[in-house]
Amino acid sequence: MYIGVSTKMYMGYRHSMSWLEQLRSEVDARPALVAGRVVPFVIPSFPMLPEAARILDGSPVHLGAQNCGWAEGPWTGEVSPSLLVELGVRLVEIGHAERRRHFVEDDAVVALKVRAAVEAGLTPLLCVGEEAVADPAVSASFVFRQISAAVRDDWATAARLVIAYEPVWAIGAAEPARAAYVSDVVAHLRDLLAEHGLAGLPVIYGGSAKPGLLPELRGVSGLFLGRFAHDAANFGAVLDEALRLDEALSLPEALGLPN
Repeated sequence: MYIGVSTKMYMGYRHSMSWLEQLRSEVDARPALVAGRVVPFVIPSFPMLPEAARILDGSPVHLGAQNCGWAEGPWTGEVSPSLLVELGVRLVEIGHAERRRHFVEDDAVVALKVRAAVEAGLTPLLCVGEEAVADPAVSASFVFRQISAAVRDDWATAARLVIAYEPVWAIGAAEPARAAYVSDVVAHLRDLLAEHGLAGLPVIYGGSAKPGLLPELRGVSGLFLGRFAHDAANFGAVLDEALRLDEALSLPEALGLPN
């Protein structure tokens, strides 16, 4: 189960450092995270990455980046996946709706970035989601096509992804998408992925996600939090929800009983 947060461009440098220290304290207060069954991740903006790596060193938190280029060389203003690896980054966000809309990143660009990230040893956190509320099966088909395009139908590459299902209409909204809707979309998506042996691919939900949502979801592998987790205590609250769910799922398994 993955629980993560992106700061986008909401925080300055000093604010980011203070927040990262608070977040590290929230994680350290939960030693069960060391088991690795619940994986916290943090995605600050590029200038914060070296100091973020220092603050998070020795913790179970995975450091992420908000974007990457698709190659080294003469690409002014871009950041290569290989440089991110040098900085201690483990996963990289690709294909967010804001980048698709405002930076005109189409499926071809997303596919280039996914391939470059995988080749550098990074885990792509692939953002996908429909533009408007639809029948869950229709939304799942749209999302599946986005995944297929991102890996160019290379399903071995798809196995390296973490999928962030973020309905575009829910990003920045006052409330997240309804839990029943999200669960149904993810269930249909898993059926489509199962045709390629990927029914168990991590699919996390993002889009105004906040404390209280995770326990209501079915078949979802975690949450990708936004502004609600800019209060580190809220991040800790969601970690607690994830740990409780993991414990509830693990107990029948430990006793040899069906979940």
